[in-house]
Amino acid sequence: MKSVITVAIAGLGSRGRDTYAQAAKRFPEKMKIVAVADIDPEKVRLAAEEFDIPKENCFSGAEEMIQADRLADLMVIATQDRQHVGHAIPALRKGYHLLLEKPISPFPEECRKLLQVAKECDRKVVVCHVLRYTPMFRKVKELLDSDEIGTVVSIAAIENVGWWHQSHSFVRGNWRNADETSPMILQKCCHDLDLYPWLANKTCRSVSSYGSTHLFKSEMAPEGCALRCMDGCRVKDSCPFDAEAIYLKHAKIGYDSGNRDWPLNVLVPGEMSREALVEQIKTGPYGRCVYHCDNNVVDHQVVNLRMTDDTTMSLTMTGFTADTGRTAKFMGTLGEIWVDMKANQIVVSRFDAANTKTVIDVSALADDFSGHAGGDYVMVEEFIDVLRGAKKESPYVTSLEQSLQSHYCAFAAEESRLRGGEVIELEKIGN
Repeated sequence: MKSVITVAIAGLGSRGRDTYAQAAKRFPEKMKIVAVADIDPEKVRLAAEEFDIPKENCFSGAEEMIQADRLADLMVIATQDRQHVGHAIPALRKGYHLLLEKPISPFPEECRKLLQVAKECDRKVVVCHVLRYTPMFRKVKELLDSDEIGTVVSIAAIENVGWWHQSHSFVRGNWRNADETSPMILQKCCHDLDLYPWLANKTCRSVSSYGSTHLFKSEMAPEGCALRCMDGCRVKDSCPFDAEAIYLKHAKIGYDSGNRDWPLNVLVPGEMSREALVEQIKTGPYGRCVYHCDNNVVDHQVVNLRMTDDTTMSLTMTGFTADTGRTAKFMGTLGEIWVDMKANQIVVSRFDAANTKTVIDVSALADDFSGHAGGDYVMVEEFIDVLRGAKKESPYVTSLEQSLQSHYCAFAAEESRLRGGEVIELEKIGN
């Protein structure tokens, strides 16, 4: 058994540096960061200082790092969506195993090519479908696999993106434009399209979908709004999407409420001050008016899935919710399970004369719920343990083939949406 897995990280954003790299501090006996790369020299400097990385192992981009001799056992690829496969394939050929940020790629042919190369190189690739690893969904998986509610016939799921998260990531932020990154249903919801069929042991046959950009476009702009929130906007005080109000004053994520982490660290990496944050709102992309950005991803979408056993699932993705998180109902032949990530609660209701109901407090199932409801660090540790040989396999560590199924569902959903809801057979996408 290998004692410590060495790790190189390509992409030092909120996932690469602020999430996956931090796992090395939690599991120092299992993993060590030995090389980093990013196009932002300040992020490289901060990571090198934080993880004691020698100068010769600090690179100005993923391409430069991959061109060097193999530096580690595992490479974390947390670059931008359209760069993933371009970085992953040469990394595999160099001999790296991969922890690959989702989505794999917005192009089906690239996904298939990556699978081919991973098999040729006999390397392990895990896509970061972190929700599988959370205490909540591990418990749901246990309940469903034990036939607690019989056979699941219907699933109704909602991805509550949240009004401020929609404006941060998908209107002003990195994933606002599908022509530069990925469609919303792939970037945000490949999690969901992986999670729910897996929980219920289902495989999708066909998909239909509707959605659009309803609010975040210039024709919906209120009279008097400016191109930037701090440039004399006359509706600033009444606009919920005012950047100052979100990043400075929001009760949960605002600077004045004590937050110094995500999403503020996207605006100001490293040491943060109120002055630096205000300057970014004044001049950077996160201070733009939400009605005057170059976004084109949808702000709401519904997806219907027909499974191979003729059962069904519906998924609603919406940016118009007060809170972030996921809710879902699994409806089976013997009962139903209601899941609420915000309440951290699972409710099991059985079909019996007593109307038996069991409420499970998920907060009692684990001590740590940081990072995607407790999934991020568990995912990293499980994969590291597989690579070390401490575990032969894990039911949660996904194969690349499994992860591709969620992407094929997303590709089909986007094709259906663009075709006015036409039914798309998954067999057409996957081949």
